[in-house]
Amino acid sequence: MKIPKKILVDIEIDKLTNSIENAVSGDVFDTDIFQLSGKDIKQINKAVWQFNWQEQLKLSDRETYKLVIKNNPKIIQGLISLSDQGDHIYMHLIESAKFNKG
Repeated sequence: MKIPKKILVDIEIDKLTNSIENAVSGDVFDTDIFQLSGKDIKQINKAVWQFNWQEQLKLSDRETYKLVIKNNPKIIQGLISLSDQGDHIYMHLIESAKFNKG
């Protein structure tokens, strides 16, 4: 049996907002959330993202969603993997795009 690789997450959340906000200019962008499809997975380069999102998409017990700026669905701003546990929603992974960090 393959032993799962442990990934430690060391991130800082500077603030929570209702949308995407440019930290330098202060511009705010309305967002949409869409379920990730097989077509979208071609945009997700394993070298750019910390987690293996292709693997998440293959798992039948969870759904993966992408966060995009409204009217610009081709540029993925973030990803989240969720599953419905009956009495609660479990968040397996969440990640902001590399260009949104820092």
